[in-house]
Amino acid sequence: MTHDHDLVLRPTPAQTEAALNPPAGRTGGDLVIETLTGLGATTVFGLPGQHALGTFDALRRSTLRYVGLRAENNAGFAADAYGRITGEAAPLLLSTGPGALMSLAALQEAAAASAPVLALGSQIPAAGLGGGRHGYLHELRDQQASFRDVVKSVHTVRTQSQIPSAIAAAWESALTAPHGPVWVEIPQDVLTAETILPVVTAMDATPEDVAPRPELTALAAHLLSTAERPAIIAGGGVVRSDASGKLRALAEKLDAPVVTTFGGKGAFPWKHPLSLQSWLEDRHTTDFLEDADVLLVVGSGLGELSSNYHTFAPRGRVIQIEADAGKLESNHPALGIHADARLALQALLETTEPRTDPTAPDRVRAVLDEVAARLAAQDLDLEHRLVASVREALPPRAPSFWDMTILAYWAWSAFDARHPNTMHSAQGAGGLGYAYPAALGAAAADPTVPVLAVSGDGGAMYSIAELATAKQYGFDVTWLIVDDGGYGILRAYMTDAYGEPAGTELARPDFVALAESFGVPAVLTTPDTLTADLSKALATPGPSVVVLPALLRMFEPTHL
Repeated sequence: MTHDHDLVLRPTPAQTEAALNPPAGRTGGDLVIETLTGLGATTVFGLPGQHALGTFDALRRSTLRYVGLRAENNAGFAADAYGRITGEAAPLLLSTGPGALMSLAALQEAAAASAPVLALGSQIPAAGLGGGRHGYLHELRDQQASFRDVVKSVHTVRTQSQIPSAIAAAWESALTAPHGPVWVEIPQDVLTAETILPVVTAMDATPEDVAPRPELTALAAHLLSTAERPAIIAGGGVVRSDASGKLRALAEKLDAPVVTTFGGKGAFPWKHPLSLQSWLEDRHTTDFLEDADVLLVVGSGLGELSSNYHTFAPRGRVIQIEADAGKLESNHPALGIHADARLALQALLETTEPRTDPTAPDRVRAVLDEVAARLAAQDLDLEHRLVASVREALPPRAPSFWDMTILAYWAWSAFDARHPNTMHSAQGAGGLGYAYPAALGAAAADPTVPVLAVSGDGGAMYSIAELATAKQYGFDVTWLIVDDGGYGILRAYMTDAYGEPAGTELARPDFVALAESFGVPAVLTTPDTLTADLSKALATPGPSVVVLPALLRMFEPTHL
């Protein structure tokens, strides 16, 4: 009797010959690059460092495309965006100690946003591992401990034979739903030593699907089919699993209104009769969702921003579909279904009974009218105009990346993403400096469309060095910098809470002149000319900068 695990693929004569006579001069670094190539990687991001030079030397001999940024956190943000756009694991090559630690902010964002990043760090020589104080350059007592609380999994290599398996295991981890960053570290001497191991061929690291349990989807289907007032909250998991089509089909089958979270922008058509859009930071939306007798939450943990700062208190039955088991029922009791959003929505499509509610579009319109009336009473015409100007200038399928700045806070609620997986921000971890390097990563992922980055002047200063990267690679990225002379959102928060701000006012450069010093075209714009200037920049190949001096205000919160 033959079992599946008894079947072994026999090498061809050519493979046998190659294994017996590997090319001379290869090192552990070659094993790294060969493994990445065998897994299907085509592009890597990073910065070289002393302990990582074995990998970079091998990279020079490979077919992989290297995109080098000017700071490790920015390289991490670029890899994050590449992973979001392609759905592939983005290799991030880093050095030891300071270089590795500089990536932590980016890896935290990737973890919060479920972006697949395969971070490959070097280590001090293997003899120095174990926590002793040997005095090696960049030495840490336990480098991987710094990453363990941030990434999905940690993989440590101590010998060359461990390299392919460790990287393949990390690759599978990064791409198993929910996606996320992983950490692999390899000692310097393992990377630089010559190897007698054969060339690594194709690797199989296909992640297993996270499928829903049928008894749970059967119950969920019954609850939704018999509900009087069903509603749906669609989160980032819908976008990441490419399930927006199934979401729309289910919503239309049930006549269920849909609101998208800030991470789920574009998961449901903005102007659909059942679309509540993304006004989650509004009490009218919160009240509507609380009134649902059955609430389906797909691909969201109902965290701080998605729950109107934890003021949301559902009164009906909650069904939560989530690939991250740790998020199931973490904030509200629910029928928790641990599953990839796409597979679970397909199961519900197959098992729900159609229901008709002719009042649903009218109820949705009533909520949106209430939201509009609340905003209209706050004299926020400038902010509305700027959001509309950006939307008009940006081609429908062009991706946009937003930093933690007031215009982005507006965009979370007010911007029509038009298509799934086209609007991204740092709202997962909430750190500054995300937008521009992430936009560069998106441009590397898909050079067929222009990319927009939006930053405030404070956040922009985190990423100025990457203008050199944009120029070096000719990336088609337009950077909109909204200059209000400081950390605008923190200024507003402190003024509201304490009467006046502290530490928020910033000296800043002439951004137009600074961009031009990098050889990047730049223009100073106004609210009246923003649409035209942004449209021209986006239509012109290569990097560009548009600077908008403007003092913006946030709409009044409803959660206080």
